[in-house]
Amino acid sequence: MPCSTAPTMNHTLDQDLEFALGLADKVDALTLSRYHSNNLRVETKPDMTPVSDADRGAEELILAELAAHRPSDSVLGEEFGVHGTGARRWVIDPIDGTKNFVRKVPVWATLISLTIDDEPVLGVVSAPALGRRWFAATGQGAWATEPGLAEPRRLAVSQVSALADASLSYASLGGWKQLGRRGKLLELFDTVWRTRAYGDFFSYMLLAEGALDAAFEPELELYDMAALVPVVREAGGRFTSIDGVEGCSGGNALASNGLLHPAILPYLRG
Repeated sequence: MPCSTAPTMNHTLDQDLEFALGLADKVDALTLSRYHSNNLRVETKPDMTPVSDADRGAEELILAELAAHRPSDSVLGEEFGVHGTGARRWVIDPIDGTKNFVRKVPVWATLISLTIDDEPVLGVVSAPALGRRWFAATGQGAWATEPGLAEPRRLAVSQVSALADASLSYASLGGWKQLGRRGKLLELFDTVWRTRAYGDFFSYMLLAEGALDAAFEPELELYDMAALVPVVREAGGRFTSIDGVEGCSGGNALASNGLLHPAILPYLRG
């Protein structure tokens, strides 16, 4: 972790980042032990999305660690909801990409974020099946670890400024149809260089690395986004709703290198 080499904003945030990275290590061990398991238990939630025993076990582990080490903080988790009322709130998605997880596609991650007064100040995105992790804290830059790297590398978004040169990731088309915005989205696709649907957290981490220029999704929860925001912002990007509201409270997302944001927003607004 780069706290010894990156600029330090304050000691408390350093401690929180170190704690979150250690927590991610423990969760990775649990989720990897259930990945490819022949006895993985999968159920369907009321919203018709899958949940596995690994999702619940990972969140239970996180809740136990937070209770032991951050007892004054509140928590919002995908599987077990809200605990506590503190202004410091940990926002958790134990497995972002559960559909991939249960189908043995390695693109899934645990998302851990700390928000203070509803502002994400820290994010850890850990994808153990890919052997990769991304993390950031306000004022400390965005960083990634991966096999073959002795030290974390600092991330920076691309400098692509023209839609004709841009590579975009959009999630599935179905959600855009439900919003009544698929027609405008297809117009955008005809304008840019390349489109792909990498999905879930991965699109936003590729953006932070400079491999993509923008990523957007029509329907998201806070726990899907909170950990992504510090990584995107600290890499030099911008994170808003598809209506242009800054942050991750709008129920959807547009993240970009910042340069392309004004050009993309009119297509997503419908």
